[in-house]
Amino acid sequence: MSDGQFDLFAGSGEADEPPAAACSRPPPIVSAELDDAALLAAILTSGVADGPTLAKEAGRRKLVAAIPVLEDYCRRFAGFGITHVLPEQIAAFEALAAIGGADAAQSVARIITRSWVQGPTLTAAVAAAARLRSRLSADLVATLMRHPEPSVRADACRLVRSAGGTIDTLIELLNDLHREVRIEAGCALARLGRIEARPLLRGELLRAPTPQVIEAVALIADDDCMVALGKIARGSPALAGAARDALASIDHPRAARILAGLAR
Repeated sequence: MSDGQFDLFAGSGEADEPPAAACSRPPPIVSAELDDAALLAAILTSGVADGPTLAKEAGRRKLVAAIPVLEDYCRRFAGFGITHVLPEQIAAFEALAAIGGADAAQSVARIITRSWVQGPTLTAAVAAAARLRSRLSADLVATLMRHPEPSVRADACRLVRSAGGTIDTLIELLNDLHREVRIEAGCALARLGRIEARPLLRGELLRAPTPQVIEAVALIADDDCMVALGKIARGSPALAGAARDALASIDHPRAARILAGLAR
């Protein structure tokens, strides 16, 4: 992330207007009344007042053509918000996540990689990247996994694609002070086939199972994990389907026997 830049204006990329200018400000744009082309044009020329609302509308419409426009909108605020959240960029990230798809994922990856977002707004950027499954470099993901904000560390774990340069950090995060981070680190390790995550995930199966943990533990399950999955399938209607699917995905005689017992 870039550092050493001054936060020129407190909360956004534009300076506050003097009272006289504020009085003459045009009325807010009614974004829902604009057609797609007009909406894109309005985002390009929008100021602080209308930009977030327009970006949100683009996300609501899932307007793919808005992706490069929203990316450029984020670029306009690069260098601001070192200590303050930027509502403009947050609205753009939420819109990109709502639009979805490979192009939106790549757009968010470029914004983060080019350091157009920083400070507390980075939390929203990494959350959008995790939701979109953006591809970031292993070095950048490793840096994000050491971020002071727990939600950034957790989302960074979700961005891990390969073992290179991340395994040691993921293993460290199994002992993170925040449960969300520990679980995401464990799931990431399981996706990489690393059994270091097994004790933590097995414990989560017994304490507070979730579909995410069930899916991850199936990748590295031992006998105790299979038994726990069987108990969930038998005693937790909300998670029974996920537990059965997990058992069915495990190529092991014990899993097959447990499934057969459930069928009876």
